[in-house]
Amino acid sequence: MRDSWWLYPAVLFAHILGIALLFGSIAVLDLRLIGIWKKAPVKALAAQVLPWSAGSFLLILPSGLAMFAANATELIASPVLAVKMGLIMAAGVNAAIFHAVTLPSVSVWDSPEMRALGPPPSARLAGALSLALWTSVIACGLTLAYF
Repeated sequence: MRDSWWLYPAVLFAHILGIALLFGSIAVLDLRLIGIWKKAPVKALAAQVLPWSAGSFLLILPSGLAMFAANATELIASPVLAVKMGLIMAAGVNAAIFHAVTLPSVSVWDSPEMRALGPPPSARLAGALSLALWTSVIACGLTLAYF
């Protein structure tokens, strides 16, 4: 892949497109969870954006693995890669906890009567953590090019 003048840039483009789709879809839901757009029902918003989040992994995972394979020797020695992978795992754990613990009760705290109060603290925390973790993942990915 490193010998091709077009393959690496094409894979990098697919990876960046996937990141944009992932972060964009996650950020919309996370911002709602931390209390922005209180009129928008969380359940309906999640139904719209989560398929985009899941689908973005179809671009991110294979492109990321391909770019890693092309530069494995340099990347494996970088502490930034370890931090990035740890942040991705933390973001996954955060999402899993949110989906298992907080989202099942969405019909209660996202009802029209309760919506003005905003999401519960667990949802706000999950949204804030998600935004911070995914922003940090992107920063690490950009930093990998320089370390």
